[in-house]
Amino acid sequence: MDPVRIIEVKQSIFDHNDKDAAALRAEMKKKGIYLMNLMSSPGAGKTTTLTQVINRLKGEMTIAVMEADIDSDVDARTIAKETGVKSIQLHTGGMCHLDAEMTRQGVEALEAGDADLVILENVGNLVCPAEFDTGAAKNVTILSVPEGDDKPLKYPLMYQVCGLVIINKIDVMPYFDFDIEACKGYIKKRNPDADVIAVSAKTGEGIDEVCDWIRREVKAWKEA
Repeated sequence: MDPVRIIEVKQSIFDHNDKDAAALRAEMKKKGIYLMNLMSSPGAGKTTTLTQVINRLKGEMTIAVMEADIDSDVDARTIAKETGVKSIQLHTGGMCHLDAEMTRQGVEALEAGDADLVILENVGNLVCPAEFDTGAAKNVTILSVPEGDDKPLKYPLMYQVCGLVIINKIDVMPYFDFDIEACKGYIKKRNPDADVIAVSAKTGEGIDEVCDWIRREVKAWKEA
């Protein structure tokens, strides 16, 4: 009997996506646009954190936002209302992530040719979004205190692919069994090069540090 052929379909899909992502990243680099891919589980505070960050930075740089969800336009409306920056909603048709081609479609629809910073708020999910390169200059993830300090141990890839991890909702830390130093250690175990910033999107604590990180990133991207 002939040996059974094994075809790595998943790898093939990722390889094709990686090529699309590299092409998109090169195009964004040529245009001087810094694309940031923001990921987290549902309810971690992506939109609230973005609102705080954008309202601090919008006077310094041109910002546009792509909100990705399976359905609804709640987040795009919130960003537009609370910050006044250009915002569009991307529906994924039931998919739990965005890939490079979907991101390209969003960028083209956004018409953000003069933007310094384009933020993609990815679908709330700790698994699928981490697997697909969107073409972003950097990936960022938010981990909220109520989720527990052991999240980096349970979802390693998310923390391995992100250049910045934001620990959000530190204002409620007294009410949860959350060891922030242990959490930072778990993050560094997965990704020694990741920056970690603790914030409260509700009170604004730590948001200035996130803004400083973005300023440095955008400046370095444009100058490199």
